[in-house]
Amino acid sequence: MPDFNDPRLSPPRDGRGLQMQVTASVASLRDAPVADAEMVTQALHGETVSLIREEGDFALVQLDRDRYVGWTRMAGLSDEVTMPTHRVSALRTYIYSKPHLKSAPHGLISMGSRLTVTGEENGFLRTSRGGWVTSGHAAPLDEAEDDPAAAAARFLHTPYLWGGCESLGLDCTGLTRAAFEACGVTLPRDSDMQFAWCGEAIADWTAPGALRRNDLVFWKGHVGIMLDAAVLLHANGYHMAVAQEPLSEAIPRIAKEYGEPTGARRIDILLERGRVPDWLADGRNS
Repeated sequence: MPDFNDPRLSPPRDGRGLQMQVTASVASLRDAPVADAEMVTQALHGETVSLIREEGDFALVQLDRDRYVGWTRMAGLSDEVTMPTHRVSALRTYIYSKPHLKSAPHGLISMGSRLTVTGEENGFLRTSRGGWVTSGHAAPLDEAEDDPAAAAARFLHTPYLWGGCESLGLDCTGLTRAAFEACGVTLPRDSDMQFAWCGEAIADWTAPGALRRNDLVFWKGHVGIMLDAAVLLHANGYHMAVAQEPLSEAIPRIAKEYGEPTGARRIDILLERGRVPDWLADGRNS
């Protein structure tokens, strides 16, 4: 059972706590302040973090979204923090230098990235940092989707990337987190946290027809989302991609590495949408 003293969630207490914002397309967080250290998670463009301390080119930060802690490059952060108004709703999109499709792009950002929109011209949204995003690829923060499985399915065939949370590569919980985030529901970063803190356990979930679309099935160290009562969608190391397959086939194969499933959980989207979850509120007060 995870707790808020878990080192994944607990930064040193002697840090500054200065809030900063990700200006890079994505900021990779690592377990040490070196470029080839293991990536533990990612912060998307526009997310905010708390700066704990600096070491060389790196900063130890804690993500505001899920309290995860890691080292990232200072060059991808800014102490000028703007209030996001929109999120990227397409799988990925370019930030352009001008409101025209032939203009040079500044970068590529992924679904879930945050934008501060200050105007609109020629079918493009002007962002506070000077770039332009096509209006059809972004949605106001208060306009949430209704179907996490549909959001997750947009990532089908995306390469598997340990610690990844973006459309160019992500892991199992990066996928489930992105899917529910599109629907206005915040999930913690890792599978043990999602299993412990999110939704309700499904009794007799192995019974025929007990599972339904958007249910989460867990193993020790893995999770996937159900597309219906029988088909699982998950980012996994066997396919090295986001793949869909019958749950009845996935269970015996995954059991060879992770054991049998530990259970399944159901999240009430309407109940949880837009609410600061208890695990995050409690953690902020710890």
